[in-house]
Amino acid sequence: MKSQNDLGVPIPANKPLVVRTIKKVTKEQREYALKKTEYNMFSFPADLLFVDFLSDSGSGTMTDLQWAALFHGDESYARNKGYYVLLDAIRDTFERSDNPKRAINLILSGETNVKRLMDELYLTSFEGGFVNGGVHQLTRPNAFIVPQGRCAEHLLFSTIAPILREKDSNREYYIPNNGHFDTTEANIMANGITPVNLFSANLLDEFPYDQMDNNNPFKGNMDIEGLERLIQEKGVDSVPLIYITITNNTAAGQPVAMKNIREVHKIAVKYDIPLFFDACRFAENANFIKEFEKGYQDRSIPSIVQEMFSYIEGFTISFKKDGLANIGGGFFFRDKGTFHKKFSIKEDIGIKLKEKQILTFGNDSYGAMSGRDIMALATGLYEVVQEPYLNERKFQVRNFARKLAQNNVPVILPAGGHAVYLNMDKFFEDSDTKPDDFRGVGFTIELIRHYGIRAAELGPFAFEWDKKSPDQRKEVLNLVRFAVPRNVYGPSHIDYAVAAIIELYNNREKIPKVKISRGAELRLRHFQTGLQPVYK
Repeated sequence: MKSQNDLGVPIPANKPLVVRTIKKVTKEQREYALKKTEYNMFSFPADLLFVDFLSDSGSGTMTDLQWAALFHGDESYARNKGYYVLLDAIRDTFERSDNPKRAINLILSGETNVKRLMDELYLTSFEGGFVNGGVHQLTRPNAFIVPQGRCAEHLLFSTIAPILREKDSNREYYIPNNGHFDTTEANIMANGITPVNLFSANLLDEFPYDQMDNNNPFKGNMDIEGLERLIQEKGVDSVPLIYITITNNTAAGQPVAMKNIREVHKIAVKYDIPLFFDACRFAENANFIKEFEKGYQDRSIPSIVQEMFSYIEGFTISFKKDGLANIGGGFFFRDKGTFHKKFSIKEDIGIKLKEKQILTFGNDSYGAMSGRDIMALATGLYEVVQEPYLNERKFQVRNFARKLAQNNVPVILPAGGHAVYLNMDKFFEDSDTKPDDFRGVGFTIELIRHYGIRAAELGPFAFEWDKKSPDQRKEVLNLVRFAVPRNVYGPSHIDYAVAAIIELYNNREKIPKVKISRGAELRLRHFQTGLQPVYK
C-alpha cells in the first residue's frame, strides 16, 4: 500500500472553519455595475463577484494563530510592543535561518518578568544586519515599517532621486530588474529614473504541463548578459541599484534560481552597485528552489531564505503577499553596507529615510499600521516559511494551470506559485489584434459580465504600451493574471473558473476591443481610468 506521501496528491494543509455566503448576482446586474464603474476592474464592487482573482495582495485568509495574535495588539502611539516583536521576527526570518529567537513568544505567553522583557526584547542592541536594534536603530535606522509595498518603494526612490540629481543633474539613471512590477516601475519613473526589464530569454518558451511536478526552468531569472551589457553601455554611475523580484510577478510569477541570484550578486560586487530584492514572495521563491534546484532538497525553507538574503544589500517588501497578512510593508537595508555608504553623503541615509517615513506615514514604530495588524504580521512571518503552508497553494495553482493547458488555453507554464497567467498574444493569435486594442482588458470585462469572475490584465494597458518608446514596448508582456488568494478558494472555485475561461477562449472572436475613455495619461492608470468596450 502506498504511503501518504506517495499518493500523487498533496496532503491537506488546513481546514476552513468560517464560511462566507456568495451572493447570487445576475448577469444583468453585473452588466449594470460594469457600466456604472466605467468597466474598470478595480472599481467593480467585490461583493458582486462569485470568484475574485484580481489580486492575492492582502486578500488571503489569516490563520487562527494570526487572529489570536490580534488580541495582543498594542495601539500605543510610540514604541508599541508589536514594533519590537516585528523587528525581531524580521531578524529571525531573513538572518537567523534555523535558529530563530522567537521573541514573539514573550508577548504571546504573557511574560511578566520585566527584566527579561527589557533584556531580550525592548532594550536589546543589534547592529550589522537588516534590522538594527536599541540605540543603533536610533542613530543608524535601517528598518522602516509602512502600510504596503508601494509605500516602501516611494520611500526608497523619492529619497535617493534627489541625492542622485545632486551628484550629477545631467546624468540619466537606470534601475534594471528581472521584471519590475507595476508599482515599482511607476515609483521609479515618477522620480525621473528609467526602469529596465531584463526578462529571462526562455520566459515564453513552451513547457509540457505534465512535467510541472518534475522540473522547473526558473523562467523568472534575470538576463545576466543583458545586465552586464546595460552597465557597460550606460556606465556604472548611471546604475544606482540592481533589483531582483522574487518571485517574478510581472513575468508570470516565475521563480528565480539561487544560481541566478549569485550571478547577479557577483556583477553587483564587481561594479560596486547595491543589489536589492523586491521580496514580496520570498518564501514561495525559496520553496521552488528547494523543490527544483540541485543541492537544496535537504535544506529547510528558513535556511534557503537566509542564503538568498545573504547576497543582497536591502529589500522592499509588501507583507500583504505570500499569505503573510492583510496589510503591511517595509524597507530594510544592510547596516554599514554598500547602499548605506553610497547614499550617506551629507547625512546618514537612514536618518533621511526615517524623516520621510515620519512625515508621510507616521511614527516609525507603527508606520500607518495598527498595533493589532503588526502582531498578526509578525505571527505570519513564522507561518509563511512552513512547507505545508507553502505547498498547498503551489499545488492548487499548478492544478489550475494544468486544467487550462489540457483544454488548449494558452497559459504560461510551468505555473508560478501564486497565480495563473494567460498569454494573450497566443489567445488572440488568429485574429487581427494590436497591442493598443487592449483585448486582454476586454477578456476581463467579459469574464465579469458573463461569469462573475475578476482577473487582472498585466499587459499593454497596465504597463502603458501606448505611452512608451519603441524599445520600451519590447519589454511589455501581454498577460492576464489570475492571482489565487491563499486559503480562500477550493476545488469548486477553480473548476468554475476553468470552465468559464475555456468558454471565453472558444468564443474569443466575440471578446471586444477596449478604448480608454478617461485618464489615459494617469500614472498606474489601470487602478482608476474609465474604459469602454467596443463590441462588433
